[in-house]
Order: sequence, then C-alpha cells, then structure tokens
Amino acid sequence: MSLTQNSVQTMFSMNASGDNPSFAPTVQVIHLKKIDNKGGGGEERWKVILSDGKYFLSGMCATQLNNLVHTGVIALNSILRVNDFIVNTMGSGQKIVIVLGADQMGANPGERIGSPVDIAKAGAAALALPQANNAGGAQPMYGNMQSPSGRNSNPYGKASPRGGGNPYGGGNNRNSYGGGSSGGSSAPIVRTSATGQQITPINGLNMYSNRWVIRAKVCNKSAIRHWSNAKGEGSLFSIELLDSSGFDVKCTFFKEAVDKFYSFLEEGSVYTFSGGRLKVANIQYNKCKSQFEITFDQNSEIHLDKTGGPEITESYEFMKIAGLEGVDPNSYVDILAVVKHVEEPSTIVSKKSGKELIKCEMILEDDSAAEVKLTVWGDAAQTAQQKFANAPIVAFKRARVSDYGGRTLSGQSFNMNPNIPQANGLRQWWSVNGNKTQTRSLSSAMGGNRGPDPFPQRKDVSSIKGEGLGHGEKPDWLTFKATITFLKKEKQGDEGAWYTACARSEDPCRNMFKATQTSDGNWHCDKCQQTYETCVRRFIFSGTVADDTCTSWVSVFNEQAEALFNGEPTAKADYLYEQLINGDGRDLYDSTFMKATYTDWIIKCKVKQEMVGDEQRIKTSVVSVAPIDYVVESRNLLTSLCAQ
Repeated sequence: MSLTQNSVQTMFSMNASGDNPSFAPTVQVIHLKKIDNKGGGGEERWKVILSDGKYFLSGMCATQLNNLVHTGVIALNSILRVNDFIVNTMGSGQKIVIVLGADQMGANPGERIGSPVDIAKAGAAALALPQANNAGGAQPMYGNMQSPSGRNSNPYGKASPRGGGNPYGGGNNRNSYGGGSSGGSSAPIVRTSATGQQITPINGLNMYSNRWVIRAKVCNKSAIRHWSNAKGEGSLFSIELLDSSGFDVKCTFFKEAVDKFYSFLEEGSVYTFSGGRLKVANIQYNKCKSQFEITFDQNSEIHLDKTGGPEITESYEFMKIAGLEGVDPNSYVDILAVVKHVEEPSTIVSKKSGKELIKCEMILEDDSAAEVKLTVWGDAAQTAQQKFANAPIVAFKRARVSDYGGRTLSGQSFNMNPNIPQANGLRQWWSVNGNKTQTRSLSSAMGGNRGPDPFPQRKDVSSIKGEGLGHGEKPDWLTFKATITFLKKEKQGDEGAWYTACARSEDPCRNMFKATQTSDGNWHCDKCQQTYETCVRRFIFSGTVADDTCTSWVSVFNEQAEALFNGEPTAKADYLYEQLINGDGRDLYDSTFMKATYTDWIIKCKVKQEMVGDEQRIKTSVVSVAPIDYVVESRNLLTSLCAQ
C-alpha cells in the first residue's frame, strides 16, 4: 500500500479537511502513545504521529476514534486513510493535526515506510508544495493563485506566506479574541458576519479549539432553576441555539451568567456567541444535533445581531400522530397538529423535589384520524389556554413520547402557525373537516391528570375486561360515567370503613401512612418512626359501579369517599368514628353510605395488576369522581351525534 505523496506537507498548510473535501490522504502511523490524564476522569486520549514516508506530523486522535485504537485499526505502523481532520496551532506555535475520522487501508506492514523527518524542523523548503502536487488535487481548495500581473488574486484576503493559508482572511487578520492569526484558524471558518467576525458553524465546533464565534437564533429558553447541594447553591438556565447550518446546540448558564444574560436573551432573536466552554453532550438529556454542549460564564461575549437572521429557519421531521403507537417511549418526535382542546392548568407535587409544578394538558389532532394528549409545563402552562385558543396549527419540536397511559407527549418548544407548506395543508384540511372527523385517541387513559378525561375519551365499564386493562407493567387509566350500586361499609373486626393513619400532616407522612396502636394507647408510624398520642382515620372501602354495559368492583379511598359523601363535615371518618364510640352514631354512619348509593358520577379509575395473597388480581381504584353537569353532558352528547 503506497502512501499519498506530499500529504503531510499539504496537511501542514491546511486548516482542516473542509478546505479541500476531496483530499483524503493515505498515511502511516509511526508512533502511538496514550496520554496520561493527570486530572483523573474523562475519556482517554491518544497521541499519534502520521507519516507520508518523507515527512511526519504530530497529532492526536479525537476521542470518538478510541474504539479504533482498541480494535487495532489505529496501531503502530498501521496504514490509514484520514477522512476528516483539523490542524491546530498551539500556544508555542507548534502545529498538530487532530484526526477526526479515519479508515483502515490494507494490512499492517509491521515496519516503518521510508525515513521520514519532522516537517516542523525541516525548514522552509519542506513547506513549499511541489508544483506537481497542485495538479493532483492535494492542495487546499483555495490556494494562492498568481494573476498574470504577479499579484495575489485570492479574492478572500491577503496572501499567506506558505501558499495554503486561510481563504477567508489574511495572515494579519485578528480573531475575535484579539490575537493575531499567524498560522490559520483552528476551526473550519466558513463565512464572515456583517460585522467582520469570522463565524464558525455549530456543526464545525470541536473540542480542540476554543477560538470560535457562532451566530445563532435562540429557539428555546428555559426558566431559571435553583439548586442546592453539599458543594453549595446557585441558579442556572439553558437555551437551544440554531444556526444556518441546520444544527442546534444546547447551552447552559450558571450563577453570575444567569444574572447577566437571562433577561438579555430572547427566543427568536439572533446573537453572536463566543467565550464558551465545550463538553461532550449527554445524549440522555440532550437531543440537539450537535455532539457538544456549551457552558457560558459571566466572561463570555454575547451580542445581539440586529439583522435578525432571516436565513436561520427551523427544520422539522414531522411524524403523524397515528404513527406514535410504533414509537418507543422516551423517544423525541416533531409533531404538526391542530390544538383541538386545552384543559385548565393544574398543580402537582413533584415526587423527586417535593415542589409544586404547574402543568396544562391539551389534545392534538392531525389528518391521520388520531389524537394525542400533550403536556406543557411552567410558564407555558399558565398561559396555554390563551395562547392555544381557537384551534391553532402548532409545530412542536422534539416532543417527548411516553407510554404513561397509552401514548402521550410532553414538550416545551413550539412554533405557532408556522409558515411552512405542511402547515398550510393541515390548515386547509381542518377548515373543511373541522371537528367532524371521527378520531381515535392514543392517550385516552391519562394517569397524570387526576381529573376526568374529556367526553370524547370516555369509555364504558366493560372496557376494563374487554380491553384487558391492567395486565401491563404499568397501570392503565380510564374514565366512564356510572352509577354507584353498592358500598361496603362494614369491615370484619373493625368499627368502620377506615384505617388509622399517622397524625403527622407534614412530609413524609401527610396523614397517609398507617399507624398502629401501642400497648400504652399511643400510635406508632413505621414511616416516620414517630409515636403520637392520636391518629387520623381515613376512609378505605370497596363498592360496585355499573353502567348499561357491565358492573365492576372498585376500591375507594379517603378523598374520593368524601367527594361521594358530598364533602359534608359530618361525613369525615374521624367524626363518624367519634359518633360510633359515643353509642349514638350508627344511624348517621349507615345513612351516610346509603345517600351515596345509586348516585351518578363521572369516575376516573386506575387499573393495575396486584398480588393478593398468592394470587394475581386486577384491582380497579377510583382516583377521582366528579358530579354530572347535565347541561354540559347533553351538549357533549349532541356534538357527538352530529359528528357521526
């Protein structure tokens, strides 16, 4: 296998393989050594020396090539075709090549080819490329050409003293950090901004250069989050940037940078960014196209680009809602849909942080005859009913797919009424079909919302068995209209349909966990390991519900029981217990349960498979009950009939 003649000279004179995409030299590895990581941690790095048989050039392998080292593709004396590389100039002036991509070319000869010398020490003669090489296509794409008059005709800037310089600026051009450019840039510069700055595309960022300026649009901006741990406390927020290359990158700001830049950065505006620190993206939490993330601090430079960046447009890979059934949970998809219905914002308590979170669920529909629920959070949730009113066409970017109750979505990045051909087609379809299309809901069993599902997503009682609900790894959810036909108010060996709970109202118990009476008459809680003089009684009992299709047993807990009892003060478990032990509360107790029998409700249930003794059973638990508004119910029935 022959090596590419003069390839080291050519690489030495270039900034990156992007200068001449057709240049992919075949070279030999004549030295390979693992670099000690004195700081500990991080990925391993390998020093490499490449030779063309005449000269050699020192460099490093990018971390994504570590597997090639481990498998022996990159090894001492191996022959490689270098497909992608950049050339960096160190602070000492030394040039090194960073190999970003390479392929094996034939068998390892087992010995060094030729007697190469260090090109950095070979003198000026080694830097002059032979004329024959120019015809061979190994010279950078934008070499210095002499016009007939003898003057440099390079339209991009001054001549480089080595005949293969940066085509976008002369040797005396200063970069955005104030330093001179004596040997070319260390990142592929593709163009210059209106202010004269050399701009690096997001897809041209690399770990081996910090001298970059990107020009990008802020597509998504998070709220400020506060954190506190053993190392201290602080705040942070993140943004997603998109540039004209079509690549986007996630950026994070900490502490002082939050105070400096949060109010300055606005979604939809274009800025130039420099002075950030790159790290490899965590693909578990970062779904941007760039393989890196950027951290900015208070010393970073960010400037508003008043041109507005009309050439920077969001790109989408839309999926039809009907196709979500075949998408794996925790995947991310782009959805273009009509926002058909927006529910009231609600508040939940995060199990992880214990903080209250505001959420809002909406129903999306497209022309695939399917609909799905999507949840927005925080500030977007608070304004969702106003923002998404009147059935707008919305493009959601990277909505997260969940199997929590069928198929559901969660997303924060969206574009209202986008001016794209797909949106125009969907708008025409909606104007003709409107709300008349019979759709199939992919998320008719939402578990996160404690309230009942909307009318179009209701099922009947027979669906519990008919659809085999509760047999999966996760619980299923459904809403139906039914009549309470029986409530089991007696418990064997107990005085009523309740259990004794811990008297502690704060975390971690919140009057929910069982408390056991001790020999001295106090109450001990296994959850908080505390003993109290009193306890709290909470309802727990079973009953049957029925509609025109089926009857089913359900379990009822305290909050739902109190709702069935119309929330009367005399219908609290503690109050009924006091009346019973006083000897005159039996009639009140019986009548409380009797009044709730044969009443109609909109009931939401969780269906889950549980072990009862040594037997697996399907348990249906009531999670919410709502009284029937017969005016609204009649309107929903008429709308459903008209749509058929």
